[in-house]
Amino acid sequence: MEPKKIRGSFLERNLHIIFPMPAVIFVVVMMFFPVLYTFFLSFTNWNLTSGMPLSIVMLRSYQRILREPRFLAALGRTFSFTALAVSVETILGMIIALILNREFKGKGLTKLIMLLPLVSTPVAIGIAWNLFYDPTIGLANFVLTRLGLPKQAWTGSSSTVIPSLALVDIWQWTPMIALILLSGLASLSNEPYESARVDGATEWQIFWRITLPMVTPTLLTALILRSIDALKTFDIIYAMTGGGPGYSSETLNIMAFKYSFEYFRMGQASVILVFLFLLVLIMSLLIVRMRKSLEL
Repeated sequence: MEPKKIRGSFLERNLHIIFPMPAVIFVVVMMFFPVLYTFFLSFTNWNLTSGMPLSIVMLRSYQRILREPRFLAALGRTFSFTALAVSVETILGMIIALILNREFKGKGLTKLIMLLPLVSTPVAIGIAWNLFYDPTIGLANFVLTRLGLPKQAWTGSSSTVIPSLALVDIWQWTPMIALILLSGLASLSNEPYESARVDGATEWQIFWRITLPMVTPTLLTALILRSIDALKTFDIIYAMTGGGPGYSSETLNIMAFKYSFEYFRMGQASVILVFLFLLVLIMSLLIVRMRKSLEL
């Protein structure tokens, strides 16, 4: 009887540890282990086609990647794609949220239609937009010719491929930012607006002096989510261009994929993924710091 009592009392005292333990183990195995394993591989020269055993080379893989012009170009494209997509999505999302925050007929249907890009599969979106951008039968060039403008190569030109891909990302993810901001706008009190209108403030002054400062924490939350997702965008780019033409749309994620599953240089691919991880982490911390500074 005594051991059973001890066992029972031990379980009762540690229920707060025992119950969440399966979830903690799952997080460690499924999240921390891949990250740590990738860090480990980044210090090796593991190449599946060389026939050589895995060996530790420390920072030599990092030095080789940093000297690679292709890596620096992919880093720049990752930044430019993210900056273009997220900035436009934020502006359009704010405009749409302000419109949806008013009462009008068909508001529920409008919200439902806005959700359609979010639930569409990336490969289907890529196929549809490739048809839209097709230089001969695509709707995009048809509209340009009707307007008297020259046709564009869209994803077939190195000068237009990143803006073209960013446009797809904007179409797909602007509704998410709009819905997040709409939830923030819906939670705002009406008293400041009533006081401002009594004092004769214009709609622009109300937006700039009241709405924007009050909704900024929600806006920064949306920026964190969208920036992280945009930095590691893979499916749309791979489905539409595969990183082409040439390397013109190759971001860090696409480059890491090619180094892993086309060149089989696992060590160098891990280095690229480590840089991508640090990039996402630094940007997330900066935006979180901005959000906290505004709340103080």
